[in-house]
Amino acid sequence: MKKFIVLLFLGLATTVSAQQVDYNVKKGFVAEGYDVTEYFNNKATKGDSRYTVTYDNAKYKFVSQSNLEKFKSNPEKFIPQYGGYCAYAVGAKAEKVDIDPETYEIRDGKLYLFYNSWGINTLTKWNEEGAVVLKEKADVNWQKIKTKK
Repeated sequence: MKKFIVLLFLGLATTVSAQQVDYNVKKGFVAEGYDVTEYFNNKATKGDSRYTVTYDNAKYKFVSQSNLEKFKSNPEKFIPQYGGYCAYAVGAKAEKVDIDPETYEIRDGKLYLFYNSWGINTLTKWNEEGAVVLKEKADVNWQKIKTKK
């Protein structure tokens, strides 16, 4: 019986660790190294490599020690939704797409990042096609794709 419990525990531990969220860490950092706390001040600002932290196996940069401490005190408040991938792509297509760190939205106290390149601004599409509905779809889709590389 003890062997069974040990094997069950090891199996669960392996399953949990295998379900690590896949964060968008282009350029080595979430939000391409932009300070995720600054978005809540309505600013898209590049972080400084002197102020970095790793949380949930993903690295973040900040403009100051103060912002780093703010993040550490409540990381869940500042982490971008959908692992920092394009919110529109997660909602509309259940796909992980890179972002433009200067194209973002704060909605209901959460940070959403978007792709914006080659004449395609997915934040505009997000709003035109219905942000509320796309957010609901993205929430469901993210549960299916968040651990896939």
